[in-house]
Amino acid sequence: MDGHDSEGPKQSTADMTAYVQNLLQQMQSRFQTMSDSIVTKIDDMGSRINELEQSINDLRTEMGVEGSPSPIATPNPKSSEDKPDEPSA
Repeated sequence: MDGHDSEGPKQSTADMTAYVQNLLQQMQSRFQTMSDSIVTKIDDMGSRINELEQSINDLRTEMGVEGSPSPIATPNPKSSEDKPDEPSA
């Protein structure tokens, strides 16, 4: 009976080692799948951004404003006309 008890822990250790290795391989596979998916989505997003930039440039060219600054950079004179003159502090 002592011989059987000595094989038990060795077998249990081998089973646990195999289980842990299998689990780690599954985790590595899942992380690789997620990583590939993320990289694909980032590449797709980059392509869409490039297409959007090209569309904006095409529209600006059609409008003949290729060299003008963006509308965000121009001040809005209407906002200063709406407010009455306030004394400066």
